[in-house]
Amino acid sequence: MYTDQSFLDWPFFTDKHRALARELETWCQQNLPVAHEDVDAACIALVAKLGTAGWLKHTAKDPTSNVAIDVRSLCLIREILARYDALADFAFAMQGLGTGAISLFGSAEQQQWLTKTRSGSVLSAFALTEAQSGSDVANITLSATKKADKYLLNGEKTWISNGAIAGVYTVFARTSDDAGKGLSAFIVDPQTPGFSIVERLHTIAPHPLATLKFENVEVDSKNMIGTAGEGFKIAMSVLDVFRPTVGAAALGFARRALAESVSRVQSRELFGSPLIELQMVQGHIADMALAVDASALLVYRAAWAKDSGAKRVTREAAMAKLFATDHAQQVIDSAVQLHGGDGVRSGSVVETLYRDIRALRIYEGASDVQKIIIARQVINS
Repeated sequence: MYTDQSFLDWPFFTDKHRALARELETWCQQNLPVAHEDVDAACIALVAKLGTAGWLKHTAKDPTSNVAIDVRSLCLIREILARYDALADFAFAMQGLGTGAISLFGSAEQQQWLTKTRSGSVLSAFALTEAQSGSDVANITLSATKKADKYLLNGEKTWISNGAIAGVYTVFARTSDDAGKGLSAFIVDPQTPGFSIVERLHTIAPHPLATLKFENVEVDSKNMIGTAGEGFKIAMSVLDVFRPTVGAAALGFARRALAESVSRVQSRELFGSPLIELQMVQGHIADMALAVDASALLVYRAAWAKDSGAKRVTREAAMAKLFATDHAQQVIDSAVQLHGGDGVRSGSVVETLYRDIRALRIYEGASDVQKIIIARQVINS
């Protein structure tokens, strides 16, 4: 599967990144895609395989050092994995998102969890969303009530990726009624009494999703990440790192759609000539290539800015996620059109991409919410 690799020569990257991309490309050719019939089993196996190969070391901080997460590496890995297998990208991404708060704000003791998630022996989950508070994080209602040196968690979380298969959860809960500083983050072991899975959620692109219930789940104070009231800041800081990687995954889907389309229009004939000779088809290919390159520029600008020391990249991350996910949807839709009937055949590459891309425009902040974020950043800059 040929895709343009010239973007690796852009000044956003170092030789380390270029070597990583080449190595991962070879690994993907040998290991992906995997069977998706049993999604839970596939994710568990993928995490183990990614851990054994060493790719998960990029998802979280090494607890024995002070080296920060390299966001460009995260984005490159997500882009390449997504191009080969959406579930492999998902499995990789959740190991990072689920432990992002621990990497950025966790104590030395808490960061021992990272040894397990980086090796692939434990799956992680990011429990932020509730039925009434998806993109509106400040509206979280799951409560954490202080009781001596412990907290009692009560409420529900929903649409939680890796729900039911994760071995560690980062859970955001309300510790006070303060609108600005009422949230806190906790590490929760799913074996804790009172924690349960009340529903498995099924989507057009299957993933291990669940609704979680907390009934007097007792969490030791030492499992609070950071300090009380820092939950909103922690959540936003994690999203600053991982929102560009969602754009990178969308970019991987779009590159695959473009590659499949180029192959299709070069080999498929219409009225005695290859489709590519039609100017209208050339126009579609040009639009797709333009969307891919523009998305890549925004994604890797955001990643480069974060790696270069920017404390927050809220605007850059929002732009990268919004543009890359929305335009990947357009690129994939064009790919379906260029494939004709084969484009809607169940199980075909572009039909699978068509289902895979849609959720990326919703999770980690829906597209319309990203526009609000961008506008506020512009107005207040």
